[in-house]
Amino acid sequence: MSNEQGELFASVDALLEQVAAQDSLPEPAERKRLREAAGISQDQIAKTLKVRRETVTAWESGRAEPRSPKRAAYVRLLDGLAALHPAPPVATAPEPAPQPVPVPEPVPVPASVAVVAPPTPRSAAPVDPAPEPAAAPARQPAPPPRRPASARRPQAPASVRAPEPGADPRFANGPLAVVDGDGSAYCVGGLVLECPADDIPSLVQWALTDARLGAARLHRSGKDADPLVVLTESATTRFGLPAELADRRALRLPEDHEAVRRVARAGWQLTRRGFGPWARVYRPAQAGQRQCVQLAILPWGALDSRSWGNVDQAPPAEVARVLGTYATRVITPRGSTAVCGLELMTSLRPPTRAVRDEASGAWVSGQVAGALGAAVDPAPPEAPDEHPVAARLHPRGHRRTPDQVLDEEAYDWIRDPQLLGDDECARPYAVGIDVNMAFAAAANRLTVGLGAPVHRTAPGFDKALPGCWLVDLSGIELDPRLPSPFTPQGTRPEGPAWYATPTVAYAVELGHDVKPVEAYVRPETGAYLDAWYTRLRDAYLATMGQLGVTAGMDEADFLAAMAVHKDTDPGLAAVLSAVKATVKGGIGKLRERPQGAGYRPGERWSALDRPTWRPDIRAAVISSARVNMHRKMRKFAAVGLYPLAVLSDCAVYASDGPSPLDFLPRAPEGKPLPGGFRLGVSPGMVKHEGTQDLMWAVELLDQGHNPARHIKGTDAAVDGE
Repeated sequence: MSNEQGELFASVDALLEQVAAQDSLPEPAERKRLREAAGISQDQIAKTLKVRRETVTAWESGRAEPRSPKRAAYVRLLDGLAALHPAPPVATAPEPAPQPVPVPEPVPVPASVAVVAPPTPRSAAPVDPAPEPAAAPARQPAPPPRRPASARRPQAPASVRAPEPGADPRFANGPLAVVDGDGSAYCVGGLVLECPADDIPSLVQWALTDARLGAARLHRSGKDADPLVVLTESATTRFGLPAELADRRALRLPEDHEAVRRVARAGWQLTRRGFGPWARVYRPAQAGQRQCVQLAILPWGALDSRSWGNVDQAPPAEVARVLGTYATRVITPRGSTAVCGLELMTSLRPPTRAVRDEASGAWVSGQVAGALGAAVDPAPPEAPDEHPVAARLHPRGHRRTPDQVLDEEAYDWIRDPQLLGDDECARPYAVGIDVNMAFAAAANRLTVGLGAPVHRTAPGFDKALPGCWLVDLSGIELDPRLPSPFTPQGTRPEGPAWYATPTVAYAVELGHDVKPVEAYVRPETGAYLDAWYTRLRDAYLATMGQLGVTAGMDEADFLAAMAVHKDTDPGLAAVLSAVKATVKGGIGKLRERPQGAGYRPGERWSALDRPTWRPDIRAAVISSARVNMHRKMRKFAAVGLYPLAVLSDCAVYASDGPSPLDFLPRAPEGKPLPGGFRLGVSPGMVKHEGTQDLMWAVELLDQGHNPARHIKGTDAAVDGE
């Protein structure tokens, strides 16, 4: 036998082993039964096979299938367990008499749609390819390929598939598709389409036609969501794109790249941000019809791990499930979560609507009630240093003082260690509690300005008028064991300063007579963020509910569920993280700073031209959140509880035990103290953030560091909680 023939035989034997291993892999439910019957944990299997525990969870739920070489080892393990723990016998019912099969009526197909045979059914999770079956007599057809339970077989060709009940037939296949290197396009609900495209222009054309992707508008005067096509690492190669971007600063392909040139030659255009991780390919609207597709390139970092975790490393079907859930509950992703947060505001309250001109009878553009119209310049105190309004008033390099600039930011405060009482030092623990969706809760029912600011001198304060006020609050005496509600650092103001309306209104609530020197107010007002809050709240609560945390739970049950909720379903945990990042990022995007090395201070930047560049609304939300924190801390202080430190929406207290239940005060009837922090899942309620030794927290206070930043063992600011 020649060496070449021996090598070929060895390859054949290896292939046969692979086929044998593939055919003998039990169904997902049986995999879980065998593990549980043997008393083995998922962690033990993960450690043995050198994979993550989440991977074993996906194998047992059918969301993913093991690949070689892990597959053969997993099969070997399951075969051994099956020998020790055989499945119990199942009683079989007598086979029913065969029934005549009705012949279905042919499905009408539009003349413009080419009828093709349905594609070979695919698994919703990638599996090793099965070989062709051996030849067999015609009366013994080969069995169909095995599919995970989560997969769904298309009932008709993708271009004529019937929509789900109540779904928009234009977007029958959902808002997005995750395209893999073999041409499989994974959609929501486990649907897998065939994508025949081999370059970007044909991919865009497919997404706009045969794929039937997109989502209906969120407001009657808004716009339908464009199709989102997500490219995996192998798909980038398929479409002629590099595995990573060479330009790490601009994060885009050069203009002379072949993919960019093909887009241009086909008559498509790219937005100003070019062909980057979130590329938008479009043609100018014709007859009111948009032609635009959003691309997301996973290997280029489209999904930031700070918001999405490791979703970009998941199988394509799991990526489609995670992004599809977010798209259904929040908005179809079209950039970072910050971009999505801002786009959601516009989608829920578009700036204009079609109205009929009574004089001519023609349809013209009119403003939507309660929406932001045209872009407006900020008041001088609201403008960041780079803004032309600020640059005209202050020389470059000048550090503006509190009476020249509005400084409404989240808390970053620690208590003076000298103010710790003996009873506090005797407690062994420092326990952190964190407000759920604090900025979203602050935005709820918040009245903000809709138009340009109006300057007033020596005005009387009116809490119904959004804006900023120059007022001296330095004379207000507060307990030094609490942070001041008027400054982000929690220190007492030193003189006149600019404050947003919620801050000044809280000073009045505390019983002080305020006398503003001047103000910039916005007489046209509205609860612009109400719909935004409601949608994000519903998305947050729905996701938490799927993770086992629901409203109305007993406090102990709530804490127990929160301790494990992220392990219940890593994909939904990523959706939850993205929802929370959408809130914070969207509020931050209201005051987007200039970007790029070519910017010069005093010049305008592109963000200033959009109606949603509104630093005054951002300031009002943060002011309201900080005031809400102080109001609850003041309730606790009334019963002798004072925080050790506060960071944004997290407060740390000394405690007799490691749980929040060990220090949270109760009313005489045993219920949570009214007006204080309460455990629960709803926005504005609190959860357990972390526990450390009290001496650890005191040492940080002595060093001038904030214990709230590290109370859960990591950097809270980085984690974005």
